Amino acid sequence: MIYFLLAVLFTVALYLITRSFPAWKVDSFQAVVFNYYACVLTGALLTPRLATAIDALQWSSQGTWFTLLLGILFILVFLLIGQSTQKAGVTSASLAGNLSLVIPVLFGLFIFQNAHKAYTLLNYAGLALTLPALVMGSWSGGPTEAVRKQAFIWPILYFLASGANNTLINFLTFTYYDAGSNTLFMIIACLGAVIAGSIILVIRCVHQGSWPSARSLAAGFLLGIPNFLSLFFLLKALAHYGNSASFVFPVYNILTMLASAVAAYWLFNEKLNRVNKIGLLIAVIAVVLISYQELGWGR
Repeated sequence: MIYFLLAVLFTVALYLITRSFPAWKVDSFQAVVFNYYACVLTGALLTPRLATAIDALQWSSQGTWFTLLLGILFILVFLLIGQSTQKAGVTSASLAGNLSLVIPVLFGLFIFQNAHKAYTLLNYAGLALTLPALVMGSWSGGPTEAVRKQAFIWPILYFLASGANNTLINFLTFTYYDAGSNTLFMIIACLGAVIAGSIILVIRCVHQGSWPSARSLAAGFLLGIPNFLSLFFLLKALAHYGNSASFVFPVYNILTMLASAVAAYWLFNEKLNRVNKIGLLIAVIAVVLISYQELGWGR
């Protein structure tokens, strides 16, 4: 359970930090790129025999290249987190990201066939409830249609990207890595994000004159440490429970949704409207229905 709690703690920190970027006058893209430099450094510190692992790594292998390419999706997901927290709020963004559990669960059930249980009608009902929960949780009472539209669209995009990201993490770790290589996997993926992000950053500097600032560098490193640790402990939880996405993701996500709502209220005074509250409640019910057997309620 400690892996879940640590993953939740650091994940909530990500939402709160990205939510603060406008107030800190931080360039989101620059901060996201620099955050992956911090991720690589954090991962190196958590890998006692990193040099040995790198020497033994087959850089030309299919698994390594797929992991490097995953880094591109990492950047996209983080940019969407920033837009979602800033346009729709921490709770809506957290709800969208955490309801994306339905995507790896569906892949685990129908594609990878590693669900580790027979799904019941209640499980399928939970999967079906994620859609209305997502829509209601992202519903905005903004003053203009443009504001309401942005508050709705960004969480939807984040939902899709986050689900794809978690599905690929589960697939790659299950297919190409053993349980003891989780940190190495994350370092390689973050290295892919560093390479892709740095190339884009250089292009922006040359063509737009958008040079990195010390403020963005500091914010990126502040973001990078909890970023890596959230994924690190999530992978630890996955490995501990036999890579069962159908169990790990629901428990992790329901805790993150609730913790994010509380933190956003206390730190940013984000108040949910009635539709949002119903959406959050439906989201919790959906996650419980999806994973009630693992929670010990189906015995």
